[in-house]
Amino acid sequence: MPIQTYLSKSAKPFIKWVGGKGQLIPTFERLLPRELAGMEAVTYIEPFIGGGAMLFYMLQKFGNIRRAVINDLNPDLIRAYKTVRDEPEALIQFLSQVERDYLGISEEEKRKEFFLTARKRFNAGGMSDVDNTAWLIFLNRTCFNGLYRVNSKGEFNVPFGRYKNPTICDAETIRVDSELLQKVEIISGDFEQTEPYVSENTFVYFDPPYRPLDATSSFNSYAKEAFNDAEQIRLKKYFDRLSAKNCLMMLSNSDCKGRNPDDTFFDDLYKDYVIERVYATRSINANPEKRGKLTELLIRNYTDTIAWGKEKSLFSFNSDKYEQSTYRRTV
Repeated sequence: MPIQTYLSKSAKPFIKWVGGKGQLIPTFERLLPRELAGMEAVTYIEPFIGGGAMLFYMLQKFGNIRRAVINDLNPDLIRAYKTVRDEPEALIQFLSQVERDYLGISEEEKRKEFFLTARKRFNAGGMSDVDNTAWLIFLNRTCFNGLYRVNSKGEFNVPFGRYKNPTICDAETIRVDSELLQKVEIISGDFEQTEPYVSENTFVYFDPPYRPLDATSSFNSYAKEAFNDAEQIRLKKYFDRLSAKNCLMMLSNSDCKGRNPDDTFFDDLYKDYVIERVYATRSINANPEKRGKLTELLIRNYTDTIAWGKEKSLFSFNSDKYEQSTYRRTV
């Protein structure tokens, strides 16, 4: 099965999410299994879907993906994916009106009042799928730094962001995403519930909440439930279990050893697998001085990958510079 190129109108995440993988796709492209393009009737699974950059990339690149399964513990996020898939036009109509109402307000304080009212309405719940998703997208586009964060009660608590002219309704993205999502089964709950969908012709990409690099970088409040070291260990055991089913898997996480050479948590935990260290840029941090490049881990249960330079990237970048500066193999 030949590798496809992106559609003329590319699907992309309809929502901004912490840890989004859009800027890492060129790296992923070279570390995908070489055999993936030649497999028949592939099932693609993401147990932690987040913003979905990898999902939309894979569905557009590999025409042999017959089915995809996505999961997340965040019920509002999963509700949004289902709404984009099943009710795109109703969502666009509602969001367009919200955009007109919001951008029609010129005074910042009144915009802030509009935002706070929307946040209160969203946290109160009890809305239709379309309304709930529309307000989630609105808050995502107008809150501070595009964060999604909840408190211990599960309430969205990100403050107002002072953006002059935010795009609230991206109708084209919603429509293109909706078309691709037609082949996607969407479930919500613990990551282990994806196991029944796994077979030999399966590629699984894990993008769990990252282990904090230090006490001040602990941003993983995507849901009110914590994802601590015990959960990371449980995830690794799940990784082992799926690997025994002969599926192909790749997992992302923070490079704690890159910050602290004595912190070998992941190097020890995944010592039986291939560990790559790649550079990534993180833009979501309350302290601007802590934004920028750092290393992350890509962990695989396979060794034969798409070779550097063998496949043309779907993204524009200097490949020579990229290979020298962003790819490091763990030895």
